[in-house]
Amino acid sequence: MSDLDAARERDPNPGILDLEEAAGAEQNAASAADRGSTDVIPLENLAHALHLAGSQEANLRLVSRLSGARLTLRGQDLLVKGSLVQREQIRRWVAMLAADTPISKVDAELAYQSVLEQTVGEYMQAQSQTLTRTLRGQAIRPKTLGQQTYVGAIASHELVFGIGPAGTGKTYLATVMAVMALQERRCERLILTRPAVEAGEKLGFLPGDLREKVDPYLRPLYDALHDLIPPEQVTRMIEQNIIEIAPLAYMRGRTLSRAFVILDEAQNTTPEQMKMALTRLGEGSRMVVTGDLSQTDLGARQISGLAVAARVLAQTEGIAFHYLQEKDVVRHPLVRRIVAAYNNYEQIQPSS
Repeated sequence: MSDLDAARERDPNPGILDLEEAAGAEQNAASAADRGSTDVIPLENLAHALHLAGSQEANLRLVSRLSGARLTLRGQDLLVKGSLVQREQIRRWVAMLAADTPISKVDAELAYQSVLEQTVGEYMQAQSQTLTRTLRGQAIRPKTLGQQTYVGAIASHELVFGIGPAGTGKTYLATVMAVMALQERRCERLILTRPAVEAGEKLGFLPGDLREKVDPYLRPLYDALHDLIPPEQVTRMIEQNIIEIAPLAYMRGRTLSRAFVILDEAQNTTPEQMKMALTRLGEGSRMVVTGDLSQTDLGARQISGLAVAARVLAQTEGIAFHYLQEKDVVRHPLVRRIVAAYNNYEQIQPSS
């Protein structure tokens, strides 16, 4: 007999408060029982279990913390203790993740976030497109719908601006698309450039030859290349001028034909530098301009060339502007939360 029925039996005409108290007790008891329930989710095989758990079960600990459910791996079974809602969320999370490939913490969190945000379809659509593979054989694919749209824009436009916070894959995906274009002979060379704003682009005052001077500022571009091309081959391609990595100042006065050009850290260009860079494009060339307008290193009185370009060229035919968001951050799971915290801080700052 339920608490509600017992209350009615004790008093045929109970007061409203008595009924509410009895109903509340019944609901609390049901809720407590629900929280204590455990589901057993069978996995495909032991490899699936190990991939899902992650290194030292890091994925399970992460999703357990995010969901509030208790996750325990028992052989090829995942035990999920929690509320009905929590258990259903974990079932959907498990169903989303491929059984035959390792699952990083980033992928585990992105998948779980898509369950919470009810964007599972978008996540699965993004995951369905494999661009290429790293030298270690890992699939490179867009991890969010925003990244997938960005990749699509690069494939279909000769000039693309990728604007968004750190960790959204702007430079990495552009480099992947550039290397693919080179390997498929859709261009003859890659030109990777960025403003060496930390050195004020006054490279003559720095010690060493050109490469020694600019390498520290261009290291992120090398890192992306080395995921796709063996380092010794990258060196040969640089020597043969198939790959050119140079500061933006060295682009002045040139016409860049049959090239795939990436202008990275474009928020640190002046309007004059940006105009100079964009007008270097020659026959058969494509350009991707990447930047984060919240991280400019220009002086307090200087206007970002990227910000000006976004206003001046927004309606120009043949140019795509793609804005990646906080939800597209795919670095360490903590980075997304850091970006969100700063965004919230910057929104309330003017009124404080």
